[in-house]
Amino acid sequence: MTAAPRILRAAEGRRMPWKNGGGETTEILAHPAGAGLDAFDWRISMARVAADGPFSAFPGIDRTLTVLDGAGLDLAIGGAAPVRLDPASGPLSFPADSPCHGRLVAGPVTDLNVMTRRGRFFHAVTRFDGTDGLPEVPAGGIVLVLCLAGRMPSGSGDAMLGPRDAVVLAPGDTWRPPAPDVVAALAVVVGPA
Repeated sequence: MTAAPRILRAAEGRRMPWKNGGGETTEILAHPAGAGLDAFDWRISMARVAADGPFSAFPGIDRTLTVLDGAGLDLAIGGAAPVRLDPASGPLSFPADSPCHGRLVAGPVTDLNVMTRRGRFFHAVTRFDGTDGLPEVPAGGIVLVLCLAGRMPSGSGDAMLGPRDAVVLAPGDTWRPPAPDVVAALAVVVGPA
C-alpha cells in the first residue's frame, strides 16, 4: 500500500532551549515523538547560533551538522583543528559526546542538526537537487526532504513546500521529486542500525 508523504511546516516546529542553555532549537521531528533531549532515539532540528561557545554534549549520540545560512561556523571537535562549515560545504558528522566548540565566522548562522542514538539508529544527510534519485526509505525508518530555498512540490496534492518546510516519507510512501534545477534541498535518511 502506498500513501502520501507527511508535510511538516517550518512554523510548526517545537521550540526548546539548548541542552546547555546557550540558545534555542526548533525540533522538526524526533522519535519517539515528544521525547526529551536525553531520551530520543533520533532527532532532526534547526538552531540559530548567534554566539561563539561550546556545543551541548550528548553521550552515545552520533551527530551531523549542516550550515544552512550565514557566513559560516568554525567547529573544533575533540581537540582537532577547526573545520569550517558554511552553506556551500557538505554536512559534517561527528560523535556528539566529543567536546565541541563553535566560533562564528562573521555573524549568526542557522544549522540543521541530525542526531541518532549510536548502535540503535543510523543517519545520513546529503544535498538533494533532483538530479539523483531520492535515497531509499529504510525499513523502519524515514527520509526527510528539507526545502532550503524557493518552493517545491510536496507530493501531497497541490501543496507546495516553502523554505525550511519538509516532507517526510515512510516505507511505502510515494513521492515524485521535482525536476532538476527546480529544488535546493537536503535529504535526511534515518533508520534502525
